[in-house]
Amino acid sequence: MSPTAILAGCAELPSGDGDDDAIGPALTALGFSVSWAPWDSPADFSSADAVVLRATWDYAARRTEFLAWCESVPSLFNAAEVVRWNTDKSYLVELLDAGVPVVRTSLVSPGSPASFPSSDFVVKPAVGAGSRGVARFAGGADASEHVAALHAEGHAALIQPYQSSVDTSGELALVYLGGIYSHAFTKAAMLESTMDESGLYRSEKLAPATPPLDAVALAEDVLDAASALLGILRAELLYARVDLVRGADGKPLLLELELTEPSLGFRQTDGAAALRFASAVRQQLA
Repeated sequence: MSPTAILAGCAELPSGDGDDDAIGPALTALGFSVSWAPWDSPADFSSADAVVLRATWDYAARRTEFLAWCESVPSLFNAAEVVRWNTDKSYLVELLDAGVPVVRTSLVSPGSPASFPSSDFVVKPAVGAGSRGVARFAGGADASEHVAALHAEGHAALIQPYQSSVDTSGELALVYLGGIYSHAFTKAAMLESTMDESGLYRSEKLAPATPPLDAVALAEDVLDAASALLGILRAELLYARVDLVRGADGKPLLLELELTEPSLGFRQTDGAAALRFASAVRQQLA
């Protein structure tokens, strides 16, 4: 009998946004029976050989329910404990404390006062996806109202200095499958872009990229540090996306580490990446 793989989406995007279209045929070619289903649907996730988080982009407003569902799925990728850690962006502070070069991040818990940088800065919810709730402010601005709005939703707020390199070169996303580098793409500045019609994420302008060696070296360090914090082997991560920007000194910095439900940029590379993904799923099962 063929192993079964369910790709998990959400009610608004039950079969994703199109970026993952190539991985279904790739999994089928490697012997899987493949289907899509919203994570909160009646689908029989417990009997699947692999349930792969792909477009579960409504989780931020329902994180407690989403995490409970993740923990109920026997063969979830990435694993529930990874999802719990990664869906709260306070992990950036943990990586910073572990010595990883991270964009300077301040965490403001509900009820705590906030102080704001003298240069341009960004405020984002600690639990969020698709850049929802993220806002940029001019240096010296008082963003207390935005912070209070995030707190009112039950989220801590993250404050980070805005990296001006994003305006010229954007973000660099490095994709790893089964702990091994696969491909990379760039993302243009998106805080001024419009929301997709699903309302779950901002539209992105993406392009294929060949990452410079210093960026690859940092991405490798990020994955090693995250794996150590999680107490797992790096190879246990079916997928990872490491988002980097250049700091004022020109050196790469970690902006975010996406281990839950990131777009992996399959449309920005050739079909071999989808086959690598399918092979990585088989590796996880083995």
